[in-house]
Amino acid sequence: MEIIHYKELLSAVAIAVTFAAYYPYLRSILRDEVKPHVFSWIIWATTTCLVFFAQVASHGGVGAWPVGLSGCIALFVAVTAYIRRSDLRIGRTDWLFFFAALSALPFWYFSSDPLWAVVILTAVDVLGFGPTVRKSYYQPHSESALFFSMFSLRDICVLFALENYSLATVLFPAAIGSSCLVLAAMILLRRKVVPCDFGTHENE
Repeated sequence: MEIIHYKELLSAVAIAVTFAAYYPYLRSILRDEVKPHVFSWIIWATTTCLVFFAQVASHGGVGAWPVGLSGCIALFVAVTAYIRRSDLRIGRTDWLFFFAALSALPFWYFSSDPLWAVVILTAVDVLGFGPTVRKSYYQPHSESALFFSMFSLRDICVLFALENYSLATVLFPAAIGSSCLVLAAMILLRRKVVPCDFGTHENE
């Protein structure tokens, strides 16, 4: 019983960090301080929502709740970024990532095992960082290092909040948390050599 309460607390912390990360990020989009790559967020929303269902099927328990919440908010970010006319460029690779994410559904259906879906979705989600990494390398002030750092922390909480540990439940938060940390570090390093391009100022 104590373990369950402990994991519920960690899940609540992960949810709180999710809201804390997204609120200033969305505010920055509305202020045109951050220019997210819209299609990256569409990919992340799709993969995250599908991973949530896979984690639930694999008995991830309360640890899966922050992942489901993130999927819904990621979709809202994509819509908001589109309305604000952020980075709307869509390349062939972006479409490849999107359809690869959708391909996880038939794999899951025919194998009756959510693991293969999680493996595919995690790979797609990590590759989905590509457009944002490319944009952030050349325009490091157009993204929030704090946002991705907080998401790395969130995924650590998710890992400890999982009620069942298996590759199907652990792979996604571990891979995405690591990717967010690497991206945040790259943004901070690039800001030291690239001048602020459109007046973004963050409290970091």
